[in-house]
Amino acid sequence: MCGWMHLPRYIDKIRLHLAGKLHADYQPNFGKGFDGAWLKAAGLNHESFIEAVQGSLCDGQVADWVAKNVKASADDKRAHAAGMLEYPKAGDQAMNDRLVQRKQQAGLPHRSEITTFIDFIDADEGRI
Repeated sequence: MCGWMHLPRYIDKIRLHLAGKLHADYQPNFGKGFDGAWLKAAGLNHESFIEAVQGSLCDGQVADWVAKNVKASADDKRAHAAGMLEYPKAGDQAMNDRLVQRKQQAGLPHRSEITTFIDFIDADEGRI
């Protein structure tokens, strides 16, 4: 959406949060993790973006708001996507340990092809 990886997922999480339906598993990192990475790349804060989503009727209105209020280049968007797709980096032992922990919690420790958090999300949600 608007050239941003993760933005549609974050908007969905916000809408679920506003409806009181955001699953408990997502609440500790709501506005952090990949949400926070997008906010940082977009130059926004969590609360103001929640307000923008809350004031919209549809995702098209959110996309219009983002286009108007977020000034990032195509290179910025590509760098953000690359950072997400490669996370965690091989040398980041703490985050690699966290990925192993999340795989175990989800019953996926046998899935050696899951090497990034994007892979994990896709596997956990049944896409791979």
